[in-house]
Amino acid sequence: MKKLKQGRKFGRTKDQRKALLSSLARALFLHNRITTTEAKGKELSMFAEKIITRAKKGDLASRRILTESFSKDLAKKLIEEIGPKYKERKGGYTRIIRKGPRKSDSAKMVIIELV
Repeated sequence: MKKLKQGRKFGRTKDQRKALLSSLARALFLHNRITTTEAKGKELSMFAEKIITRAKKGDLASRRILTESFSKDLAKKLIEEIGPKYKERKGGYTRIIRKGPRKSDSAKMVIIELV
């Protein structure tokens, strides 16, 4: 029996999903809080947790991986500001707060923010 792999597809190809999640993560790290749909917020939470864990290490390999995915300025912010902020924390770097439905199409909306 065919089973779905972990993660949501969002009706997009793999490249489009990767671009969507990285742009949402970029906005989250720059603004510390964004509003999005519930499904995207849950996927973003998992994606952002892995990036912050990578930024906590702060070694050369982590720097190279982060600069490959994000701009130099954002990678620097991740390693020098966000990573040390969560040094003692073992996980759970993001918080999801549910909002009401969106007026146009009644999609479930959430606010996702860094703890």
